[in-house]
Amino acid sequence: GRHWIELGNGAEEGHPDYAFAQREIGRVFFRVDYLHDKGRSASLDMLGSPQVLGVAESLCGPNFIPTYESMVFKNEGDGEAIRWHQDAVHSRKTRVFNYDLYLDHSRAGAGALRVIPKGQTSIIDACGLEAEFGWDHPDAIDVEMEPGDVLLHDVMVPHGSARTLGASLRRTIYYEFRATEMIEEEGPWDKTWVDERRSLIPAAIESFHESYPDEPVFEWRPSENYRSDVTESLSLRTIHPTHTKGSYCSATSA
Repeated sequence: GRHWIELGNGAEEGHPDYAFAQREIGRVFFRVDYLHDKGRSASLDMLGSPQVLGVAESLCGPNFIPTYESMVFKNEGDGEAIRWHQDAVHSRKTRVFNYDLYLDHSRAGAGALRVIPKGQTSIIDACGLEAEFGWDHPDAIDVEMEPGDVLLHDVMVPHGSARTLGASLRRTIYYEFRATEMIEEEGPWDKTWVDERRSLIPAAIESFHESYPDEPVFEWRPSENYRSDVTESLSLRTIHPTHTKGSYCSATSA
């Protein structure tokens, strides 16, 4: 995690893989995208583990696709709030979820994720939710996490984190997964993009096995017509020409 932060701090201004925001304490670095091509095998190893791919298969079916990989973090002293939002909104015909690996403690009252259970069933008015309840929605709960804990969250679950003082470093690695069948029906990406992303799966399984040769290996079992769509040339950084629209109250949150 620290390696990726160092890369971003040393990158040219405006590099698309490193996201910065202007906050009260100044310009703040907060997200690294496309982790797999950043000089470490850790993100690809983790993606290829049975602990990750088994969950993806369970929730999205055998033709799952890894659609995003990023690390979102707050440096020490960065206690700015992340306002209520939904990551992406869709038809809900199939599941779309994030696999969140926490690298640091996340505590209630100290910036822990706050969520509204069952709020994923419809599109929210993020600004209206904030105006009516602030952080005190009657159904909201704090999600406390330890280093190494994993949180699975539906991309339409309303979530955010309140402002806190004296914040310590908090890093979370995110993988998003969707079913190929859903992308074919709803987009927003074409077949070429999906095939390139699918090729990450066997590469990740191989990377995991090379790093952990004594550990069980995930048995990837997509439908035959999708297995044949794996491309021979692997890209560790297949950029997103567009994104599924979410529900946000501020452009800086997005």
